[in-house]
Amino acid sequence: MTQRDDLYAAPVDRVPDFSFDEAVARVFPDMIRRSVPGYTTIIPMIELITGQYARPGSNTYDLGCSLGASTLAMRHGLKSVYNTRVIAVDNSAAMIERCGHYIELDNCPVPVELIEQDIRHTRIINASVITLNFTLQFVPPEDRVALLETIYRGMNPGGCLIISEKIHSENRMEQEVNTSLHTAFKKANGYSDMEVSQKRAAIEKVLITESRQQHLERLRQVGFAHAQVWYQCFCFTSMIALKP
Repeated sequence: MTQRDDLYAAPVDRVPDFSFDEAVARVFPDMIRRSVPGYTTIIPMIELITGQYARPGSNTYDLGCSLGASTLAMRHGLKSVYNTRVIAVDNSAAMIERCGHYIELDNCPVPVELIEQDIRHTRIINASVITLNFTLQFVPPEDRVALLETIYRGMNPGGCLIISEKIHSENRMEQEVNTSLHTAFKKANGYSDMEVSQKRAAIEKVLITESRQQHLERLRQVGFAHAQVWYQCFCFTSMIALKP
């Protein structure tokens, strides 16, 4: 079902902007494993965090579910939580279609509802756990506060929001070190200099990073009583925010 990522292996005169189309969906598991350090740690921890904060009779949401890695993690985290479900949302038809296949192959009995939709239009109701796993970075910066406000309003007291993001550092030396190590990680996983360069050109106008401080301050601004980083590897981080 998945193939090796060679989307940027051939030189092109003009690199098109990155999009979650059929070509990306086909290679996405390989792409993210070879491009995002710590991804294979974050996914099982989403299962653990979901099991810790999900409540019987509530909804959980995976906003920007892509092929469903975090959806399946949440699903398995809910196995011992009575009368819950995962609502998985993505605006890419190619991603939703392939995600559905992965859901069907999984034998966990927890219900999953797949919705093809822009997450900015998703109605959040009776939520105990919500995941934005490398999703917010693709939302236009001017829309991020409104999205988080919608999430906060639809979340029950005691609920947990998980946000994983690529970030930048406000410290120049830290940013240079993280960028260098991230590039080394990609090359160690078989990407050539040309692939790294062309992928960077494709994604730089689509994936807009913010600093760790910006993320944490905005979470508190919209009402979350506690927000913290629980994981970071180079320029990739994951945070949790708790509603009082």
